[in-house]
Amino acid sequence: MKILIVENEIYLAQSIASKLMEIGHLCEISTSIKDSLKDEKYDAVLLSTNISGQNFYPVIEKHRNSIIILMISYISNDTVTNPIKAGASDYIQKPFMIEELIRKLQHLNEYKKLKKENETYKEYVSNLFAAANLEPIDKKMKFPILIKTNFQKHADALVFNYAQTYNETFTFISLLNANAFEKITRASNDELLYIIDIQNLKRSDKLKAYAVLEGKRAIICSTDPNEESSFSTIEINTESKVLDQGEILSIDEYVKYIIGNFQNKFPDTELSKKLGISRKSLWEKRKKYGINKKK
Repeated sequence: MKILIVENEIYLAQSIASKLMEIGHLCEISTSIKDSLKDEKYDAVLLSTNISGQNFYPVIEKHRNSIIILMISYISNDTVTNPIKAGASDYIQKPFMIEELIRKLQHLNEYKKLKKENETYKEYVSNLFAAANLEPIDKKMKFPILIKTNFQKHADALVFNYAQTYNETFTFISLLNANAFEKITRASNDELLYIIDIQNLKRSDKLKAYAVLEGKRAIICSTDPNEESSFSTIEINTESKVLDQGEILSIDEYVKYIIGNFQNKFPDTELSKKLGISRKSLWEKRKKYGINKKK
């Protein structure tokens, strides 16, 4: 990490820099607020709050996208509470062990990365399911809940929407994993579980799964339209199942899907070529499937 140390006690600043550089960090030292405001990017800033007569808030504002650890002599609103409200990440009280400072830096750096990843995944998932346009799961619905659908991603969309709406996290479990039953058993009754692949179990294992899930806050997805359960049930049927994991379509189903979803994106010459059929066959298949081409 590239670290800026803002400290007017030069011996202390040099001591911190020396220890941090020993473990691979790059360090720069500023002995005044003015020096620390140069237009340069840092992964972290170690900011002393007792540089006499100098307002340290401009440093927080300038480097607000960096990890900022306040180095304080005592705890008060002026040294901790207000600076953290202004954008600082954490604080450490002098005198401190360098190991404690390193631990804080590592923890905050990992937190920052995970937060960024989480934001990216949320945006991706929201975009992925934006077109689903499904009725959300009713909060009053009794758990466990079975979702029967021919397109697993619609069940995924419902679960992600539920978790986001009610600010919950959930545990994802595929019943094809060797430790699936163990994970379900270990889960508390308050933990939200999302279970898939129950349709791939043999009957005895399926009955075992339903027994283990009884009383759990679980949402189970099955792509078997004939799935039977005493649980609360939601049924979603769609023709858009071509991208579902594990779904094998007949050739007719595949051709019907491609024509219906791509005929307005490609001219007939190109679409028939991609399907490996003639333009006449494409016309005949439209007639067979009852697909009208928009003008």
